[in-house]
Amino acid sequence: MSLAREVSFDVDERIFDEGGKADRFWIIRTGTVALDIRVPGRPAAVIERLGVGELLGWSWLVPPHHWYLGAQATSPVRAYEFDATVVGELYGKNLELRHELWTYVAEVIGSRLRSARMRLLDLYAPYGAGEVP
Repeated sequence: MSLAREVSFDVDERIFDEGGKADRFWIIRTGTVALDIRVPGRPAAVIERLGVGELLGWSWLVPPHHWYLGAQATSPVRAYEFDATVVGELYGKNLELRHELWTYVAEVIGSRLRSARMRLLDLYAPYGAGEVP
């Protein structure tokens, strides 16, 4: 936590955009954030909503270090912000921290992929198309 700084975002404030440089991440203290994906010819599709205690931003760990989704505050948000370079230097020296961080982030990525899949099926799959395996 000594590496964190407290930040806040207003309602509807864009935190980051899909494709932008991923050089930080946040742990949400209060409020909610919508994760979205660009859809050509349509408004961005909200994939998931994040709240208190959740990780916002994992793309800084994976080359090419660009955001895979966008994020927007849906209520006033307070969060702890971490500089990815500083955290990367720390976990590069501490194998136990590296393992714990990657295990946690892998769980987050898996959850986000499942949410994205379900949300996109809700939005674009034809109704009555049958069960998804």
